[in-house]
Amino acid sequence: MKYRRLGSTGFDISAVTYGGIVSASYYDGREVLKDGQKHSDHDVSWAVDQGINYFDVAPTYGNAQEMLGNSLAPYRNKVYLACKTNQRLRAQTEPEMQESLRLLKTDYFDVYQIHGLCTMEELETAFGPGGVMEMMVEMKEKGIARKLGITAHSEAVALKALEYYDFDTVLFPFNWHMHMAHNMGAALLKKAREKGIGVLCMKSMIDRAWKNDEERYASPYPKSWCRPFDTEKESDLLAAAVKYALSLGVDTIIPPGHFDHFKFAVEHMDELLASPLSEQEKEMLQNRLEQVKDAPFFDESCYTL
Repeated sequence: MKYRRLGSTGFDISAVTYGGIVSASYYDGREVLKDGQKHSDHDVSWAVDQGINYFDVAPTYGNAQEMLGNSLAPYRNKVYLACKTNQRLRAQTEPEMQESLRLLKTDYFDVYQIHGLCTMEELETAFGPGGVMEMMVEMKEKGIARKLGITAHSEAVALKALEYYDFDTVLFPFNWHMHMAHNMGAALLKKAREKGIGVLCMKSMIDRAWKNDEERYASPYPKSWCRPFDTEKESDLLAAAVKYALSLGVDTIIPPGHFDHFKFAVEHMDELLASPLSEQEKEMLQNRLEQVKDAPFFDESCYTL
């Protein structure tokens, strides 16, 4: 596994991140994986054996914190652990953060992030009196969070957040579809590089939005918020999509929430890094874009170009 410096954090992290949803056995109130703890233990142990040293999770990922916390306990001092909060006010965030620490069996986070920023109103609340940023800054001062970050689908909101505070990391969908069609993420990536911010990439393996819940839960990948390329039937497109994200200069990719995609990324990452995106692969993605460009990429209520 290749390691890359995460911005100016001083962290050398694996080029593939373990997304905590992989460990979740319940998601959106549904059982999506039987014998969940057994699978989580196996997946985390395999990940560590393969050299994965960055793990990311959130309270909104079903029971992922509990499953991952149990699985990661033997390895906690060997890895970086990132957590998130969807709350925008300190009063709601503080008990949630304490519960995350308890479930994850740790007394600190390597990275703690404001999660899923969508609107300017949310951002103003987070930075206003009694907002979550008050608590997060204190967390960093006390060592409960070594670094602070944001995750977002709105590029405009993410850019504004970086004006308000010198965050250490940003997690964003640097996706082939949205970048090719709309140049989405280009300005954010440029700003992150100027400021030395670590860049974490989600949705590198995503094709388009699910058509509906029926399609999602009938597929092998119900824990993925959007339709990912199939690891077997669409492996060429999948590899090209990941190469596209890597070509933009991201530090690490976080595959969708199923072990199949995580395993594909881990087993192929050395090859993907060694073989840059070819003109043939660009053409293949362009042809796919023509097929899906009129379909939404993901929930349009939570992103702006």
